[in-house]
Amino acid sequence: MFFLTPRYLKRAREFRSMAQKLFNYHHDLWKREEELQFHHAMRSLEEALRLKKTEPLAQAQQSLECLLERLIPERPHRVLAENVESIVIAIVLALSFQAYFLKPFRIPTGSMQPTLYGMTGHWESTPSPSLLKRIVDFLHLGRSYVHLKAVHEEEILSLEEKTILNFFTMTTIKTSQGSYSLFAPRDVAIRDFNLHPGRLLHPGEIMAQGYVEAGDQIFCDRLSYAFSQPKADDVFVFVTTGIPGIEMRLNPQLGSQCYVKRLAGLPGETLRIDPPCLFINGALPSQPGFLKVISAINGYHGYSNGTFYGDAAPYLGSPEATFRVPPESFFALGDNSYNSSDSRYWGVVPQSNVLGRAFFVYWPFSSRWGIIH
Repeated sequence: MFFLTPRYLKRAREFRSMAQKLFNYHHDLWKREEELQFHHAMRSLEEALRLKKTEPLAQAQQSLECLLERLIPERPHRVLAENVESIVIAIVLALSFQAYFLKPFRIPTGSMQPTLYGMTGHWESTPSPSLLKRIVDFLHLGRSYVHLKAVHEEEILSLEEKTILNFFTMTTIKTSQGSYSLFAPRDVAIRDFNLHPGRLLHPGEIMAQGYVEAGDQIFCDRLSYAFSQPKADDVFVFVTTGIPGIEMRLNPQLGSQCYVKRLAGLPGETLRIDPPCLFINGALPSQPGFLKVISAINGYHGYSNGTFYGDAAPYLGSPEATFRVPPESFFALGDNSYNSSDSRYWGVVPQSNVLGRAFFVYWPFSSRWGIIH
């Protein structure tokens, strides 16, 4: 029985197995006589194993070990090479995990508020807190404090957004006298801090003061839709490739974007919006996500036919308008209906564009942390 086998025999058999693996891996680089030397040394080891005597076994192992050391010289920078191999394997595994299971995704805008938040700016008249408080707020809430003060009498000429490592978004504010950097997207600088081209600044004027809260970082579940069809009320993620109404609005240099919306209409369903209600095939939906929006409480405002300013959307732009979802397509709506660029403006989402279901908010650790509903 194996557990009664002497330890020296177990080690010899393990060494034989290791030697055979090394031969399988390297023998194509050996000469014919080197292969014969290896086979001769292996036969000696096999014979010693058959006899089960310690002295012949030790000699056979030592002989084979010396031969392998000569035939397989140690690689230069072996430790570095092994570390690089480990890092490459880890990266490949991480990319494979993202491709087929959970892909991280950052909410870019406020179109799904208050279910999910994009980056928002908040003006405060009080100065920034202590360094420790700023660090804690960033780790916990994704909150970054800003304080920008104009140096000269100058005019804002342009705002240019740049994303670093696909995570940190900065806006460069170019003026007639120089430039400033704001840790926030361009739309936050304009919408929440009133920094726009043409604005005149005076020496010492506070340009932006307060804090910016990071958009929710979520995991997109890419596996579920491989086994089941998307369902109405799902919060889902899709790419904008081939959706003309979106591509016309985007900067071509940005390429395809990822959007997150609530799936409101399945193929063949007929939709209508009579604010604040959404009707699917003539009836109010029963799913909890739709009902939260329709309730128009707790930060929700209900479904709308257009914007807060009364501009009608091209689709479902009036309480009488209806839309029938074509085959292999979905109708997407934002929960922040009055401030959402969704299927009411650019049409349906092709089924082939769907990446997966928005599954989990993993950062920041706000009240929205957890499973997305």
